[in-house]
Amino acid sequence: MKNLLLIYLSIMVFSASGQTLEPLWQGNMPNSKGVAVADVDDNGRMRQVGTPGYYVFKPSKEENKGAVVVICPPGGYSHLTYDIAGFQLAKWFNTIGVTAVVLFHRLPHSPDLVQREIGPLQDLQRMMKIVRARAEEWGIDPERVGVMGCSAGGHLAASIGTTATDYSRVGDRYDDLPWSSDFTILVSPVITLGEKAHSGSRDNLLGKNASPELVRQFSCELNVTPQTSPAFLAHANDDPAVPVENSILFYSALHAQGVNASLHVFPYGGHNIALRNNPGSTQLWVLLCEAWLYEMDIINVKE
Repeated sequence: MKNLLLIYLSIMVFSASGQTLEPLWQGNMPNSKGVAVADVDDNGRMRQVGTPGYYVFKPSKEENKGAVVVICPPGGYSHLTYDIAGFQLAKWFNTIGVTAVVLFHRLPHSPDLVQREIGPLQDLQRMMKIVRARAEEWGIDPERVGVMGCSAGGHLAASIGTTATDYSRVGDRYDDLPWSSDFTILVSPVITLGEKAHSGSRDNLLGKNASPELVRQFSCELNVTPQTSPAFLAHANDDPAVPVENSILFYSALHAQGVNASLHVFPYGGHNIALRNNPGSTQLWVLLCEAWLYEMDIINVKE
């Protein structure tokens, strides 16, 4: 009863703010056992996602600069912290003229998943295709579709550019649309599932005692290619949860493949880099990110 009340209250809040969940799949969800799974919303944290979907946040028509970013909320692959690191980020992107989409993907522990580790990635690949299919409707450029993630959401965001397999094909009109990202924004991201991994994210995604082959397959720094999208990375040197080496490893791999990337390591901030109220120079990451988007010609001033 408590969970049902939380779900009801969440729906009321989203409806009141003008946001409506749009489903990713139309009765053709892949990697599913057909088990009915209820959404479980625990005070801003989705602990179970039964209906994967997305919320769209749009800037005004006059301020729309033609780019869009898909936001993958953090939560260690055990839940989705969708408000602070989802909706709030989306609203900030709107202030700089960028359309934002907050993704509610399936979690690896879902009893409905056949193969746990590909569930989140399937949903993100589907999301990228839907964005491009709706580009004209939303007034965006289908070649300026980016992805963003913090913490474990950063791992999912980075995975879209380091995976060669399309797991989202289901035989419908979205199948042949591109699912890659044109740019990537990562804040305190989980990147490696090896020695410097955030063990909770690794175990939740792959399961305990994952094989070396599976660890390698989902360690993003080991799968960068020249086609991986340009990236902006921000991390705190004193992050106690996700070692800063994660961002350094990814930046080094991108640089080695000739991919344009920008890495910012701040002295303080822990694992709590947010939009506001960051310590010292860490507060600059938002301005740096906006400047990078202009610098990379992802957003530009309308004439």
